[in-house]
Amino acid sequence: MQVESEDTIAVAGAPALPGLVFRHFRGPADYAGLAAAGNASREADGNDWVAGAEDVAVQYEHLENCDLATDIVIAEGHGEIIGFVRGQWLREATGLYSYAFALGLVPAWRGHGVRRAMLRWAEARLRQVAADHPAGAPKVYTTGAPQVAAGLVALLESEGYRPDRYFYKMVRSLAEPIPDFPLPPGLELRPVRPEQYRPIWDASHEAFRDHWGYSPWSEEEYERWLKEPVQFMPALWQVAWDVERDEIAGQIQTYIDARENEKFARRRGYTEGISVRRSYRRRGLARAMIAASLRTLKAHGMTESALNVDAESLTGAMRLYEACGFVVDETYVAYRKPLDAPVAWP
Repeated sequence: MQVESEDTIAVAGAPALPGLVFRHFRGPADYAGLAAAGNASREADGNDWVAGAEDVAVQYEHLENCDLATDIVIAEGHGEIIGFVRGQWLREATGLYSYAFALGLVPAWRGHGVRRAMLRWAEARLRQVAADHPAGAPKVYTTGAPQVAAGLVALLESEGYRPDRYFYKMVRSLAEPIPDFPLPPGLELRPVRPEQYRPIWDASHEAFRDHWGYSPWSEEEYERWLKEPVQFMPALWQVAWDVERDEIAGQIQTYIDARENEKFARRRGYTEGISVRRSYRRRGLARAMIAASLRTLKAHGMTESALNVDAESLTGAMRLYEACGFVVDETYVAYRKPLDAPVAWP
């Protein structure tokens, strides 16, 4: 077993493979390597999200409830980053403490028990964190996996994780006719101005209070949102305003990921961040904004649109998106395990 030093980390149960070393995070110098390893890991698992060093930078520089000095392990193979596990926690509005971890490993290093060892390291570290939280509170480990990622799914389930929620990626061809759904009376779409960023954020926060796993959004998350290198594209957004009250009724934060499109040789845009405030629901606003988003993407040369949805959304989102022509393309599973479950050791 690797002996821990100032820079290295001893990961119990890790295989003794030539060139394999576990170490601490070294700051911005690791961003490019983490992005590359994450991309390779996700692609092998059937997840086509592509990240660059700038995406990792924004994420890591705005983390909450995660100490990068203690809550991350980086795996190196012959001096290159090949994987990682990073833990953080949040307290949901229901009172549940969720201890989440992100786990990645490039495919060439799989099949030897490296991911299992990192998963168990993350659980042990998060259990230490949880010890500082109220003893009587409900607590769970949380992670996720594409349903097609057979190896990762098998690993999680063998460690006692069980599906808790399903999410779909849905796709719609823009070659199909786009309905001209009108906005409800008294509402209008307005171009986004910088001084509206905060009201747009606040309206989205209010609308998403109904969602599974919700916890109050923070100022740190707001700052991260403003700096998103891909998804923050206000020129493409559809924001509906109540003309009389001069308040936001709903929104879609449409965006185009050029890097992803280049890698996968496609022209896909995203109709994402769909939200309608409670007092404006069930009037046809969401479908009108979706149609506007689709037209915007088509005008920018896209041939398809995608979105992500909670399969059990309380707002009936699945039915709405199907009615707008979207079909399920991928399934993502949120896994959970109680913190008080028996520890799985060989």
